[in-house]
Amino acid sequence: MSEKSLRMIVGLGNPGDAYKDTRHNIGFMAADELAAYYSIPFDKKKFDALIGRGQIEDREVILAKPQSYMNLSGFPARRIADYFRISGKDILVVHDDIDLAFGRIKIKEKGGDGGHKGVRSLTDAFGGGDFIRIRIGVGRSGKEINTADYVLGKFTGEEKKLLELMLANVRDAVVTVLCKGAKEGMNLFNCTKSIMI
Repeated sequence: MSEKSLRMIVGLGNPGDAYKDTRHNIGFMAADELAAYYSIPFDKKKFDALIGRGQIEDREVILAKPQSYMNLSGFPARRIADYFRISGKDILVVHDDIDLAFGRIKIKEKGGDGGHKGVRSLTDAFGGGDFIRIRIGVGRSGKEINTADYVLGKFTGEEKKLLELMLANVRDAVVTVLCKGAKEGMNLFNCTKSIMI
């Protein structure tokens, strides 16, 4: 990431009460955590997204929550990036990942979409995956349950007890990447064990 450029943090999720507090919306929850902690209100609705602008430590940032549903998230994100002249390398995307154990965080530079439709939409909209991903583990169901039903399901009671800690860890990961770079973030967070239930 370049030193003085405006950065954008995109939390992925689905709008509406039906999807609130579901596993697939952990990206929205992480964006809300950052907004609350750093007093950055989502006070603008533009380009089919909720947008806030403010400071995280000494970095100027745009927080964005696309409101176009997960599989179309890339188009609002691209319009915001174009409007503020933010390049792909200055974008962090925060999203759920069923291939990571619950509570685990993995930071990744570039790469494919891993089957995540929101990330795929961003890759399509930007013509490549030149952005940093902060993947938040929501685990897989141990039961016979459809993957879509699982990620669109609510957190269990036990998981809810750990969400505050989990989101604080995600916040710390975002701040580390913003202020110290992706490599430092990977060193600190990629080897960290998941939150045990």
